Amino acid sequence: MKLYNTMTKRKEEFVPVEPGKVKMYVCGPTVYNLIHIGNARPMIVFDTVRRYMEHKGYEVNYVSNFTDVDDKIIAKAVEEGVSAQEISQRYIKECKKDMADMNVKPATTHPLATQEIDGMIEMISDLIQKGYAYDVKGTVYFRTRKFEEYGKLSHKNLDDLRSGNRSLLVTGEDQKEDPLDFVLWKPKKEGEPYWTSPWSEGRPGWHIECSVMAKKYLGEEIDIHAGGEDLIFPHHENEIAQSECCNGKRFAKYWLHNGFLNIDNKKMSKSLGNFFTVREIGEKYDLQVLRFFMLSAHYRSPLNFSAELMEASKNGLERIRNGVDNLNHFIDVAKEKEVTQEEKEHLEKAQALALKFDEAMDDDFNTADAVAAIFELVKLSNTTANAENSKAYLQQLKEKITQLSDILGLITEKAEEMLDEDIEKMIEERQAARKAKDFKKADEIRNELLEKGIILEDTREGVKWKRA
Repeated sequence: MKLYNTMTKRKEEFVPVEPGKVKMYVCGPTVYNLIHIGNARPMIVFDTVRRYMEHKGYEVNYVSNFTDVDDKIIAKAVEEGVSAQEISQRYIKECKKDMADMNVKPATTHPLATQEIDGMIEMISDLIQKGYAYDVKGTVYFRTRKFEEYGKLSHKNLDDLRSGNRSLLVTGEDQKEDPLDFVLWKPKKEGEPYWTSPWSEGRPGWHIECSVMAKKYLGEEIDIHAGGEDLIFPHHENEIAQSECCNGKRFAKYWLHNGFLNIDNKKMSKSLGNFFTVREIGEKYDLQVLRFFMLSAHYRSPLNFSAELMEASKNGLERIRNGVDNLNHFIDVAKEKEVTQEEKEHLEKAQALALKFDEAMDDDFNTADAVAAIFELVKLSNTTANAENSKAYLQQLKEKITQLSDILGLITEKAEEMLDEDIEKMIEERQAARKAKDFKKADEIRNELLEKGIILEDTREGVKWKRA
């Protein structure tokens, strides 16, 4: 299995630090709002990496954090007049719902930054003691130049950073020894959440959080560190500096980064009005379609989101599901009998396609080619399967398609369609709940219908519905 390592800029054979085990850390979201489809890409991509590693027989310890203390969370809390903790807990819950709807498996551990403050204070103290960090009036900075390998992941040179593009500088104040030094601990501002430390009442810098959580839950040296390519500099670069200076050993062996997601060939931004949350996409499509779309391109490539491409993904997923549906129908009526010679030959072709799938995934997780192998398998099934086949042949074909789809996190079974009268009945219940101002129940009914592929639209003429 070969992985493209951002550190070395080449594909490398995967050899875990500890045989049979994979220690993997993926930077999670800052929880101050519903996650957007840009957040969804690394979630889906690296969940797929994890699933494939498990398929290969590895025991995967998969850690993905929630950043639950941050300027944006605090700003949202002030805006709503609630605590920062209330905001973060609310959006962690919403994020987990979206992840489940995208069929992203829960991490082995989902650590919260606020629950790991003691470890952060300990690591910062170690860095000060070793001369890699210094305290100025309660703010602790990391001495970037003292780490000679700084820039080895992003391939940036410190002197070029300083003399060149100032926007690349790690934000700083005059009190720093060097403009490139970055914050490990900062004093609280009025009304902000804070923790007591030897330097000041305050909170940790963003970068130290991941170093500490990776060390606690995975150890001092890990196999894979992953995230979006926007995190390479400064976040991941700073994580390496902190971790390696503190622990005295290599932090991560392989660095994987997914490419950017654009919307209709433009960068996603609120100001352009092309900013979509996963929840909004879920109102138009089964989120399995979003997952299929994310896997239709190589994870390192930039990916362009558009209505046309989502429709193509919907059709692609439907092809697989229809293939499995046909097999289910034939299995119900097929007879128990010996597998014929011709069926054995078809099963050999199916096995060859499964190997083709593995070859694609072994080549730096080429999900686009892996999906193509599943399509070929469905085509084989569609052209050879019928009610006259042996039950065993049909079951083996179905098993192969569902097994490979499952590695990609794609659900092949169609949800049972609701009858029109059942839908109308639930809409009436929702209207009654709204009339009684029981908005919680009304939302629950809407979500239940959505999960069954029924999309509601509230209009002046009343509630309209359609099947997704």
